[in-house]
Amino acid sequence: MLTLAQQPVESTNSEDIRRRARTREVMKEFGDVYEQQYAVALFNSVRFEIEGGGGKQSQLLHRKDPLAGRSIFSGNLFQYLEENRKWRNRFVSVPNSYNIDLFESKTAHERGLHPKVTINCAGYKALASMEEYLELINNSLPGIKAKVGNNPFIKCATQFPLILWHPYARHHYFCVMTEKEHKKWHAVLQDCVRHSNNAGLSEDCTVQTPAFTDSVRLHRQAKGHYGTWDMMCGEPPQILANLVMETLHPELRNVIGPRLKGKLQQRQRNWMLISDAVYKQVLSQTTGQYEALTEACEAQKAPLDARLRTDMDQIITSKEHVSSKIRALVLPKAEQLLHSSVQPYISSILEALMEPTSRGFSEVRDVFFRELVEISKNSINGGGKEKLGEHMERLSMLAFHPVKMQSCYEKVEELNLEGLQQRFDVSNPSVFISRAQILMREQMDNAVYTFEQLLNQSLEAQGEENMCKTIQRCQDRVLKKYDYDSSTVRKKFFREALLQIIIPYMLQQLSPSCSPELPRFKELIFEDFSRFLLVENMFEEVVLQSVTKDIMMAVKEAAVQRRHNLYRDSIILTNSDPNLHLLGETPGVDWASKFGGDEADGSVEVEERGSGRRRKQVVSMIQLDGVPLPYESCLEVPGVELIPEEDPEVCKEEDGDDEEEEELGQHENPKSPDSVNEIRDLINPVVEVVLPVVVEEKQSDETNGPEETSGTIVMDDGLQEEVTHVTTVVEDRPRKSVRDKSSPQSILKELVGGKKQEADKEEAAIKNAIEEIEIAVQEDDGERIAEASTVESDRDSSPPPVPDSRSREDSGFQSPTNEGLDEGEPQPITNGLNGEDKVIDPTMLRTLTPKLEKTAERKQKRLRHIY
Repeated sequence: MLTLAQQPVESTNSEDIRRRARTREVMKEFGDVYEQQYAVALFNSVRFEIEGGGGKQSQLLHRKDPLAGRSIFSGNLFQYLEENRKWRNRFVSVPNSYNIDLFESKTAHERGLHPKVTINCAGYKALASMEEYLELINNSLPGIKAKVGNNPFIKCATQFPLILWHPYARHHYFCVMTEKEHKKWHAVLQDCVRHSNNAGLSEDCTVQTPAFTDSVRLHRQAKGHYGTWDMMCGEPPQILANLVMETLHPELRNVIGPRLKGKLQQRQRNWMLISDAVYKQVLSQTTGQYEALTEACEAQKAPLDARLRTDMDQIITSKEHVSSKIRALVLPKAEQLLHSSVQPYISSILEALMEPTSRGFSEVRDVFFRELVEISKNSINGGGKEKLGEHMERLSMLAFHPVKMQSCYEKVEELNLEGLQQRFDVSNPSVFISRAQILMREQMDNAVYTFEQLLNQSLEAQGEENMCKTIQRCQDRVLKKYDYDSSTVRKKFFREALLQIIIPYMLQQLSPSCSPELPRFKELIFEDFSRFLLVENMFEEVVLQSVTKDIMMAVKEAAVQRRHNLYRDSIILTNSDPNLHLLGETPGVDWASKFGGDEADGSVEVEERGSGRRRKQVVSMIQLDGVPLPYESCLEVPGVELIPEEDPEVCKEEDGDDEEEEELGQHENPKSPDSVNEIRDLINPVVEVVLPVVVEEKQSDETNGPEETSGTIVMDDGLQEEVTHVTTVVEDRPRKSVRDKSSPQSILKELVGGKKQEADKEEAAIKNAIEEIEIAVQEDDGERIAEASTVESDRDSSPPPVPDSRSREDSGFQSPTNEGLDEGEPQPITNGLNGEDKVIDPTMLRTLTPKLEKTAERKQKRLRHIY
C-alpha cells in the first residue's frame, strides 16, 4: 500500500501521463533502431557462417550445463519489512537461476509453497555496511545534502548488515548474527548480482544479442551519451526499463521531490518507494512491448535469411564499395585524432587493465592448484576411493563457490581507471570488472571439468594403483592448458576493453564533422540491399579499423615481453591431446556414485521446491561447532525503535580468567534471539550492580522479592539508566565441611557471602542449600533457637545503621551500612556461635525481568520461613 507521500504517482494524472508518454517515446525510438540492426546482425551472422573463421581453439574442455541439478545456497537471515518496520527471520534459497527466494520458514520451502519475495539481482549492488549505503542514498533527493554520519531511516538489528541497493527499484535490507555468516552471505549476494547482470544477453544468440546491444548503444549515442553504461545489465526488458528511467527518473525527482514533507529520512524513504512504483510500471510496459517487437522481427527472419543466402556475394561487393568511399572521407580525420589524442594513452590504459586482471587469473590458478594438492595428500595418506569421491565432488563446483572464489574476484576489483575516465567518458570500471570476473569463473570451471575427464579416463585405463602419480600427471596437463587458455582469454579481453574505451571517444569527436556527410552515401546502395547495409554501421567500422592496428600492436608487444605471463601469438598448442575433444561430449562424472562414497563433508542436499527431488548445494550451510543450524524458526525481532543502544566497550571483571572464558564462550556459541527471554532482555535489559548491605533479620522482609520503584542508576560508563524493579538475589557458596550442616545460620551466612556465579549454577546451589537447612532444622531445633537468640543479642549491641546517600541516589534502593566505615568495604557482623566477628562479602543486587520475578519471590519466601 502506498503512503500519502506517494499519491503524486498514483493519483496525479500529469505524472502518470508523463511516465507513460516517456516510455512509449523511448520504446518507439528503440524499436525503429532495433528493426534496422536486426537485419544487419542477421547479415553478419550468415556471412560468418558461410566464410567461417574465428579465434583460436580452446585447449580446455567446456561444460555445457555446469549447474544442472544444483542449488547455490540456502540458509536463514533477518529481513527488514518496511510495512511494519520490523525485522523478521526468513529462510533464503538461492537456486541455480541466482534469483533470491525468501520463505517464511524452511518447512514452507520444502512443502513447495510460493516464496514471500523473489529478488532478481540485476542492477543491484551488494553492500556490507551502513556507511556504504548512506553514501549512496544521502544524495538521492535534489537540493538536499545530508550531513556526514546522518542516521538512516532504519536501524540494523545487528552489527552485520547486508543491503541490496538499486538506483531505481526497492532496496532490500538483511542482517545476520556473526561475522562468519556475514562474509559468506555477502559473497553469495555478490555472486547473485554478478550472474544476474551478465546472464540476460546470451552470446549463443548470434542475431538477437548483437542487434539489441547495438540498438541500445546507438540510441544512447543519439542522446549524446557515449562510452560505457553500467546499467546495461539483466534481461532485455530490464535494460530497456533502465534506459527509460535514465531520463524519466531525474524529471520525476525534480517534480515530486519538493512536494515530499517530513524529516530527511522520511523523505528519502518515501522517494525510494515512489521510484520503485514507477520502475515497476515502466518494466511492465517495456516487457510487453519488447516481446511484441522481437516476435515481429523473428517473423521476418526466414525471408530475410533466404534473400541473404541468394545475394550474399552482391551484398558484400556493394558494402566494400561504399565502405571505401566512407573510408576516404573519415580515415584522414581519424588518423589525426588517433595520433594526437589516443596513441599516447593506449599503453597506460592497457597496463591499468593488465595488472589487476592478470593477478585475478593467477589467483584462479593458485586456488585450483591448492585444491588438487589436497586431493593428492588424501591419496598419499591412504584416504581411499570414498575420500577421493568426496574431494572430487567438492572440486566439481569450485568455480561456482562464491566464498572460495572471492579471493580471485577481489584481485580484479582493484582495477582503477582514475585519470582516464573523464577523458574517455568511462562512467565506471565496474563494466570491465564484472566481465573479467565472469571470464575467470569460466576458466576455472573449464579447468575443473578437464581435470575430471582426464582423471576419470586415467582411472578407467590404469585402475586405482599409483593414484597419486595419476593425479599429478593430470594436474600438470591441465595447468599447462590453463596457462595457454588464460593468456588467450586475457589478450582478447584487453583488446575488447580498449575498443570499448577508445571507440566511443573517437566517435564522439568525429561525429560532428562526419555524420552530416553520411546520408549522401545511401545513394550508392541498391534498394534491395538497403536493409542489410547501413551507412552509420559502416562509418563505425571504418573508425574501428583505424584504431584496431594500434591496439593489436600494443597487446602483441606486451605478450612478446612476457609481461603478466602472456603467450606470444606464434605459440600455438596444436594436437597436444588429439582425443581430448571427444571427452567433452561425454556426460559429467558423478563421483559420489562412482566411488560409493558418502556425502562430502559439509555438503548439503536440499529438496527442490515442489518436486520432491534433491539438489546438491554448492555452498555448505553455516554451522558453528556445537551449535545447531541457526534460525530454524521464524520469530519476530524487536522493532528498530525498541532495540537498545549497546556500549561497545566490554565490562572488565575482577577475575581475568573468568573474563577470558566468558569471551571465549561468546565467540564459540553465538545465538540468535530465538527465545522470549532473550528478546525481552533486548527490550528491558537486566543490569547487575553490587551494593554493600548488612544482613538483618528484619531486612529480609524488605529485600527478598522484587520491589517496584522509580529512579535512575549511574552505570560504569557514566550513563543513567531508569530502574523499575529491584530484586535482591542471595547467592550461595558451596560448603567445605559437613559440620556446618548442623548450623543453619552458618549456611545462610555463606549464602549471603558467596561470590557471583553463573545463573544456572546459582539456582541449583540455592535449592541444595534450602534442602540442607530444612534437614538441619529437623535434627537440631533447639540449637537453632539458641543461635538465633545469640544473633539477636549481638545485634542489639551493634551500632544503629546509617543510610548511604550515594547508594540511594545511584539505584533508588536504600542499603544500610555502618557509620564511620569506608564505602565499599565488607562490614563485620557478630553472628558466630561464640560472638566472634565474621566478615560477610557484599551481596549482589540484580534487576530481574518480569518472568523471573515470581520464581525469585518463591525462593526468598522459603528462606524467610527459616528465620
